Amino acid sequence: MDAANINRYAEHLAEAEKSGKGVAPITSLEPNVSVEEAYRIQVATIERKVAAGARIVGKKIGLTSLAMQTLLGVDQPDYGQLLDSMAVENNGEISCRKTIHPRVEAEIAFVLKRDLIGPRVTTHDVLLATDCVFPALEIVDSRIADWKIKLQDTIADNASSGFYVLGGRPVKPDQVDLTLAGMALYKNGELMNTGVGAAALGNPATCVAWLANKLGEFGLPLKAGEVILSGALSAAIDAKPGDSFTARIAHLGAVGVRFVSE
Repeated sequence: MDAANINRYAEHLAEAEKSGKGVAPITSLEPNVSVEEAYRIQVATIERKVAAGARIVGKKIGLTSLAMQTLLGVDQPDYGQLLDSMAVENNGEISCRKTIHPRVEAEIAFVLKRDLIGPRVTTHDVLLATDCVFPALEIVDSRIADWKIKLQDTIADNASSGFYVLGGRPVKPDQVDLTLAGMALYKNGELMNTGVGAAALGNPATCVAWLANKLGEFGLPLKAGEVILSGALSAAIDAKPGDSFTARIAHLGAVGVRFVSE
């Protein structure tokens, strides 16, 4: 796919975000689009936002559960970029006017204290390079109409990212067994689902190691100070105006957000 088409599909997704209306899947417009080309569309989309003043502050990892990988017919996760404009304060509000099809996931977030670059980054390396971990909510959203996505669609769409929230308090990674950290996700005070750290590739730190090694293929590091969302610990829950969400993760604390119409 040439640069003109890469930019055309980046504009296709940008128009959906601007209008607040989902658009046709890229895989329906370009059936032979490859994973590599989808990442090129993602890069073009992010470059547009950075040129407009946004700043990259981290990464998100998606498709970390076997169920989601099976659903999309893949055998590894994907990733997207976190921008400063995506950050929401703990217990803050998100206007549904800024979303299309929002869903909420509970995750464990890592903040790095030193760079990580693959290949051969291990789970242990990640833990040593991590300054602290937090409970997090990721608000996933799709610019593709009705979430009718294939792998290439979600990759091109910055791994279906929307917003993220960090909560709790900073906890050093050696103070908690992340694989056993239990999670409970509530919507409007009602328990919706539960999960555990091991739901993300057996260990959330393993997800971060995967990302470091994947980026290492392109000579790119995970940078000190970056926030890394390591992947959902349970199924995503639909959100609409008036809904509030709280996730509690053992030893890490709570994180919350509320959706408003304006």
